[in-house]
Amino acid sequence: MYNYRLKISYDGSNYSGWQIQANSNSIQGEIKKVLELLLKEEVNLIGSGRTDAGVHALGQIANFHSTKKIDKWKFLHSLNSILKKDISVDDLTEVNENFNSRFDAVSRSYIYLITNKKSPFYYNYAWMNNWVCNFQIDKLNELSKTLIGENDFTSFCRKKSEVENKICNLIEFGWRRSGDFIIVYTQANRFLHGMVRSLIGTVLLAAKDNYNHELIKNIIINKNRETAGESVPAKGLFLYKVRY
Repeated sequence: MYNYRLKISYDGSNYSGWQIQANSNSIQGEIKKVLELLLKEEVNLIGSGRTDAGVHALGQIANFHSTKKIDKWKFLHSLNSILKKDISVDDLTEVNENFNSRFDAVSRSYIYLITNKKSPFYYNYAWMNNWVCNFQIDKLNELSKTLIGENDFTSFCRKKSEVENKICNLIEFGWRRSGDFIIVYTQANRFLHGMVRSLIGTVLLAAKDNYNHELIKNIIINKNRETAGESVPAKGLFLYKVRY
């Protein structure tokens, strides 16, 4: 049995997210369908993590096992020729049979784009917001430091989360300006359902409240999603990199 690792990019605008769901289009479902068409066997496609509806990826990692020995470049060409235009498989590598793209990952990182410029080319990939772009970046970074470290992030995930353990190690969380954008970068060993967008929304909530660090500290302590900031829109979020 061979084990293959894929690096995947996608525009999540027209999908219900990564994970296969009943009566909806998913990234996982689209790729699995094409893999099975080419390999003529059932495939279990394992992703490094879920992305929500409307979220994009620059570096999603997935793996699958097959009885077939694959010619990398020929298979990549065939795969991308059949996949829809908003999904691409950028690389394919044969890996150890025990490799698991989800459980072997040591960290995931995301970027989030915010802009104050109206552009048809930005619309699907950035949150247009004038008031956010007026905040002082150095103060947003100071607020974000309050969240870095190992914490119980119950307040920052969806109430109906299936995961019982909500302790994550947030390694990095920073903001910077670049051209027309504010770029938010965050890295952690794991992220809970909806966590990245909630973290950003909470920092913005604290910024509106005169850059209030204590507000963020209390939200962490309360372990109550209703106390945290409103989640920012999905369209500005990209799964950037998965590290192993």
